[in-house]
Amino acid sequence: MAVNYEFNAVKREDKGSSAARRMRREMKIPAVIYGGHADVELLVLDHQEVEKKLLDDGYYSHVLTINVEGEKPQQAIMKAMHRHPSRPRILHMDFMRVTAGEKLRVSVPLHFLNEDACVGVKTGGGTVLHNLNELEIICIPSNIPEFIEVDVVSLDVGGAIHLTQLDLPENVEIAALMHGDEHDHDQIVVSITPPRIDMPEDDLEVSADAEQESTEGSSEASGSSGD
Repeated sequence: MAVNYEFNAVKREDKGSSAARRMRREMKIPAVIYGGHADVELLVLDHQEVEKKLLDDGYYSHVLTINVEGEKPQQAIMKAMHRHPSRPRILHMDFMRVTAGEKLRVSVPLHFLNEDACVGVKTGGGTVLHNLNELEIICIPSNIPEFIEVDVVSLDVGGAIHLTQLDLPENVEIAALMHGDEHDHDQIVVSITPPRIDMPEDDLEVSADAEQESTEGSSEASGSSGD
């Protein structure tokens, strides 16, 4: 069954930092919606309702329905969300209206598959390194994927998957590859780093002794040259 991703909001007239602080004390979230060939609107949302809905990751990448009291529902994506640095509070939200058939830029999460079964991890003792955790894409609203899968099962130690190797849904483009030569912007998405080699304690002692002897020898040589 399809999920209807929506937020309920009320239009507000108050603006400025003092008004925002008052809303937050009342467990409300100041927000703004813009774009889509319409005027900017200032909104306020209920903090508890928003936090509960955001437990579903789909809210971060799907087209949302913004139900503003007394107005026609608006289609938008969540463009930004600002959280308190140390408390579980949302400070502000930005929504950008979308228009059917018009391409837009949106970031979607990357889901990495088969990390434990990866050749470089299972047989090579390597570690999976995520260089990217989300990807900015360009597509029309109806083609926005909930996430993009990256299968690392065949990666060996030293191997990597680049942007150009991702398996994308139809009619979805990677924003970073739209600037000139795609090879100049072909970032590494995920790689397998080699295992760390710990030097045995005996070798560490030998290395330390050798370094000390080398230092003492250099000091003696310097003293002799001074004579």
